[in-house]
Amino acid sequence: MSDTGQQRSVTTTRAVVVTVAVLAVLLLGAAVGLLIKLPGADSSATPGRDSVDVGFTQDMAVHHLQGITMANTARDKTADPAIRQLAFDIESTQLEQVGRMKGWLTLWGMPEQSVDGTHMKWMDSSSHHSSSTGGTTGLMPGMATSEELAKLRSLAGTEFDVYFLQLMLRHHQGGAPMAEYGAKHAGAPVVRTLAENMLKSQSSEGEYMKQLIAERGATPLP
Repeated sequence: MSDTGQQRSVTTTRAVVVTVAVLAVLLLGAAVGLLIKLPGADSSATPGRDSVDVGFTQDMAVHHLQGITMANTARDKTADPAIRQLAFDIESTQLEQVGRMKGWLTLWGMPEQSVDGTHMKWMDSSSHHSSSTGGTTGLMPGMATSEELAKLRSLAGTEFDVYFLQLMLRHHQGGAPMAEYGAKHAGAPVVRTLAENMLKSQSSEGEYMKQLIAERGATPLP
């Protein structure tokens, strides 16, 4: 077999392995989500369609999926071991969390996304929340636009690494208020715990990304 043929074979095999691994992690998360029920829980404990639990779970899953997409791109394109490891950690963690949240939605008999396409309306539905952020049908805070994602894919080398870090840092920062609100106001303890864990891990990753950005002579996005 020629060198070119061997390279294609390795690339194809790697793509298959990665795809299988991604599906396995997602299914594992979904299984965990379906299995976790509070002792003595019954249908009366199922969160309502307009609850913080359902809204947080739907919106954070969508938010996470973009983070997974960016991390997957970085894992494949970067030549920097530190960034490749960070991308792998983000991808694997958020895949499991998305699977878990989709499992809960299935358990509750709720759609994976809000029916009317409105995001973050659940953050105004609680009497404990005094903000007037309102719902949005556009991108949630921190999410990259299609143009930004296209630019990320077009870059290479250090330029790619820096832009990935900048986009991912902004992504984490944008999702933090949702995680904080979910941790405080979700009705189900498992949802509050997941939101708390997200907030802690993403805050830690955010500080690390700031360090990596500074080491490369750049600054976070405004």
